[in-house]
Amino acid sequence: MSQHISVGIDIGTYQIKVVIAENVRLEDGTYSPRVIGTGFAESKGLRHGYIINVDDVTRCIRFAVGQAEKISKTKIKQAYISVGGIGLSAITGKGSTMISKADSEITDLDIKNVMTIAESEIPQSLLMNKTIIYTVPLGYKIDDQVVMGRPKGMHGNRLEAKVLFIVCLEQHLNDLIRATEAAGIDVIDVMASPIAASFVSLTKTQKIAGCVLVNIGSETVSVVVYENNIPISLEIFPVGSTDITNDIALGFRVPIDEAENIKTRSTNAETKYPKKKLDEIIARRLSDIFALIEAHLKKIGRSGLLPAGIILTGGGSGIESLEDAARTSLKLPSKIATINLISNLKNTELKDSFWSVAYGLSIWGLNNDEGDSSTGLHISMSKTKIFKNTKDWFKQFLP
Repeated sequence: MSQHISVGIDIGTYQIKVVIAENVRLEDGTYSPRVIGTGFAESKGLRHGYIINVDDVTRCIRFAVGQAEKISKTKIKQAYISVGGIGLSAITGKGSTMISKADSEITDLDIKNVMTIAESEIPQSLLMNKTIIYTVPLGYKIDDQVVMGRPKGMHGNRLEAKVLFIVCLEQHLNDLIRATEAAGIDVIDVMASPIAASFVSLTKTQKIAGCVLVNIGSETVSVVVYENNIPISLEIFPVGSTDITNDIALGFRVPIDEAENIKTRSTNAETKYPKKKLDEIIARRLSDIFALIEAHLKKIGRSGLLPAGIILTGGGSGIESLEDAARTSLKLPSKIATINLISNLKNTELKDSFWSVAYGLSIWGLNNDEGDSSTGLHISMSKTKIFKNTKDWFKQFLP
C-alpha cells in the first residue's frame, strides 16, 4: 500500500466502518487528505464492544473492506484499527525519581524512569487481564515545582510525573487483531476509539480551552475529556442508543425495527404516536446517560468547568433533542460534532459523525510515518498477541 494511503477500520458493536484516505499534493507543495473509499457492514459477533465470535467479526470486516476496495480501486493490505467497548478504560498514576546525572540535568532516561515508576505504582488489581496500550503524561514537577511543557534539559534533584494510562482488556485486543488479520489485513497499530474520533471532531482551540467529547454508540457511550490540548480522562459506559430504541419499543409496544424508525424519525412516526410521550421516553434515557457523564466530570473535578463544552458524536448523535438535553443536564455549551471529510467520491454523504472514528484513524495513519510518528504511538504485535509499549505518543500534546 502506498505511503500516501492510509486505512482506518472502526470495529463497532453495531457496524464496522472502513475509510481509505490518501494524501494529495497541492499546488503550494503541501498535502491534503482525501477520502477515496468507504465501506461498512453490520457487526455480528460483538456485544458491548466485546468480541464473542471472532469468525463472525472476520466476515464482517472482510465485507466492509471489500466495499472500500471496490470504490477506491485499491487493495487493502494493512490498516489502523480502533479498540473500544467497556473493556477500554483509563488509570491515573504518579511516580517520582531522583535525577541520574551528576550535574542534575534531566534526560530522556529520567523521563523514562519516572514513567516506569508511575506504572509500577498502579495496583495490580486494576491491571488484571488488561494491557496498557499507551500513556499520556498529564504534568511534571521538578523539586515540587510545576513544569510547563517538557522537562528534558532542565535541572533539579527530583522529577515527578502524573500519568494517564489508557488500558484495555488484553483478550479483547488480541481478538480484534486476530479477527482483522484473519480477514487478510495486517494491523499496523491500534487507537482508542474516543481518541481517534477526537482527531477529526475537535479543534485545537477546543482541546486547549477544555471540552468533553461524547461518542454515543449503539451499546456504549465513550467520554474523553481534553484540557490544555491533552486527554486528561477517558471513560466508557455500558449504555447507548439501542437502550433508547428498547425504551421506545416497550413504551409503545412496537417491534424493535419500528422503534428504531420512530427514534430516528425515518417514518411518519409523529402522526402515528404521541410526540409528547415519545419525547418523554427519549428524555428519560438521555437524562440517565448525562447523569453518568456528570458524575464522571465531578469525579475528576471538571463539572461545569469546560469552556468549550460538550461535543456530541457517534451514531446516536442524530437524536433530535440531544443538544438541548446535554446543555440542560451538564450546564455546559453543547453542539453536535461536524467533521469535514474531503472526498473524491461522488454521491456519497460523508459529512457525518457516523464516520468520525474510521476517518480519524485514517488521518492518524497519514501522519504516522513509520519509525517517526507525530503521534509517537507504536505497539509491537504478533498474530494473536499485542505487547504494551509506552513510547512517546504524548509528544503531539506538548509545546
